[in-house]
Amino acid sequence: MKTIAIAGTFDTKGEEYLYIKRIAEELGLGTLTIHTGVFEPAFVPDVSNREVASAAGMDMEELASRKDRALATEILSNGLMKLVPQLYKQGKFDGILSFGGTGGTSLVAPAMRALPIGVPKVMVSTVASGNTAPYVGTSDIVMIPSVVDVAGLNSISTKIFTNALFALAGMLKFEHTHQPEKKPLVAATMFGVTTPCVTAARKYLEERGYEVLVFHATGIGGQSMEALVDAGFIEGVLDLTTTEWADEIIGGVLNAGPHRLEAAGRKRIPQVVSVGALDMCNFGPADTVPEKFKDHTFYQHNPTVTLMRTTVAENEQIGRKLAEKLNMAKESTVLLLPLRGISAIDVEGQPFYGPEEDQMLFDTLRQHVDRSRVEVIEMDCAINDPVFAEAAAQKLIALMHASNS
Repeated sequence: MKTIAIAGTFDTKGEEYLYIKRIAEELGLGTLTIHTGVFEPAFVPDVSNREVASAAGMDMEELASRKDRALATEILSNGLMKLVPQLYKQGKFDGILSFGGTGGTSLVAPAMRALPIGVPKVMVSTVASGNTAPYVGTSDIVMIPSVVDVAGLNSISTKIFTNALFALAGMLKFEHTHQPEKKPLVAATMFGVTTPCVTAARKYLEERGYEVLVFHATGIGGQSMEALVDAGFIEGVLDLTTTEWADEIIGGVLNAGPHRLEAAGRKRIPQVVSVGALDMCNFGPADTVPEKFKDHTFYQHNPTVTLMRTTVAENEQIGRKLAEKLNMAKESTVLLLPLRGISAIDVEGQPFYGPEEDQMLFDTLRQHVDRSRVEVIEMDCAINDPVFAEAAAQKLIALMHASNS
């Protein structure tokens, strides 16, 4: 019998959670109820808030006496984040369900994120139709808009709750048990303007027995790749599209945060890195571009995406940052430089063609990359030329073979 964990505030939403618990059991599912509220629950849970608080090193009675909602949310969230993965490892549940407003979502989502990818996670939330990145992060949480407030049973909320439960039940019932042939996993980064390169490299690798996971370098894509590398899923990284660093440094909308380009080096995972799409920084519609960038060169990719050409000065900053990150690598790292263009629109005759800008990027990397840690290979071609893609794939295969020998 499959068991679902039901985590939430059973003090303020006890009736709602009891409703879901009863339906789950009518479906033949086991339930593991986890109380995350501050006060006494409406029913006896399987895991009390005292146990949750204790996992975070706090006494529940003391926490309640402080009457500080923000502190209570933080402590209980931290405790839940530690406790839930432990319960899963112990085989106590197979999937997890919760619902809440901003507070309830913030409280339970970190625990869901702490579970392995593939474990069914469903969150019904009042904020599911907005920016869900703070809640989902790089995980595979399924968020369902609550439409109405999650407090109260009515004709709308009960339908939303049961749909969420049925979705989770379906994930568990129809779990795919057939395991395909296990192949070494390679992570690759791609953008629209580096697609020909990454597609060709992926084909080359797949023909030689590798499985390639492609991540779109849109901020969350880079973060997701780094998370999978850190989690031990990835055996080689083809990080040809490092454009997220342009957004991070300049202030674009597709940044991946300050720790991009760290995981592979830290985990000693073989990596081939390039400078794909560092000729551009990303914004939304043209009228959203900050006034301070008015003197830059722009290209309207589509009505909702405006690309901004990086300048000589900005490319020096980007080059220094890339060198800093590459120099953190312990071993098995190659930097591959395509000297005739770093994106589809950074070649002669295209709108972002910029020999001076690219030269500054290349010169900065040449000057600051530690050659004792990183092998630098320069190629007289553009990034989307087939010869570049094949060279990148071949080099990564060589690094992985050397790492396994």
